[in-house]
Amino acid sequence: MNIVQDCPFCQDLDANLIYQNDFGRIVYDDNPVSKGHCLIIPHQHLTSFFDASEEDRKEFMVLLELARNEVKMVYQPDGFHIGFSDGEISQQRIDHLHIHLIPRYAHQPLILDDRWGMKVDRAMIA
Repeated sequence: MNIVQDCPFCQDLDANLIYQNDFGRIVYDDNPVSKGHCLIIPHQHLTSFFDASEEDRKEFMVLLELARNEVKMVYQPDGFHIGFSDGEISQQRIDHLHIHLIPRYAHQPLILDDRWGMKVDRAMIA
């Protein structure tokens, strides 16, 4: 398995762990833009979704569905934004492939933070 020493996602993220399997893990985001915002992260250091194997992409979808089910049960969101950045120009700040699962709520506008070139008012997600 490819692990990079200075990559934060290659390190232990047990504090925010929701679930993990042989492929990867689901963790709550340290800096959420919405209640229940979580990340799906492969254990292997992959840098691009487009470099991932077909099997890896399938495993991502398995974890994404598990994450969605958990967040839906715990937070009862009205919908989800699902996304990832691929490459530095797209604001990918951590060079380790990961998918954001961002719950959406009818009463809460989505205000993206500086990870997406925007500012967020933390009081709006409390």
